Amino acid sequence: MSRRKRKPLVASSRNALDQFKAEVMKKQGYDVPLDHPDAVKYEVAKEQGIPLKKGYNGSLTSEQAGKVGGPIGGNMVKEMIRMAQEQLKKQ
Repeated sequence: MSRRKRKPLVASSRNALDQFKAEVMKKQGYDVPLDHPDAVKYEVAKEQGIPLKKGYNGSLTSEQAGKVGGPIGGNMVKEMIRMAQEQLKKQ
């Protein structure tokens, strides 16, 4: 069974989301190549001691996958909330 590629609701937003991910994770101290922001997940996995590799990772548990994706998505959400709060203060 192959893993489906997650798609944003607005397809044209993919590049902006990738750029946002790179910016957020750089602020967290990760070395993120701007041309390949998904590479940060390998750095997070290595830090957590999770054997994430390129390609199929069906042997990973849900807990392991969450330890990789959680910090990335969590930091993105925190930054979006911070940005929204800033905009509300300006109004």
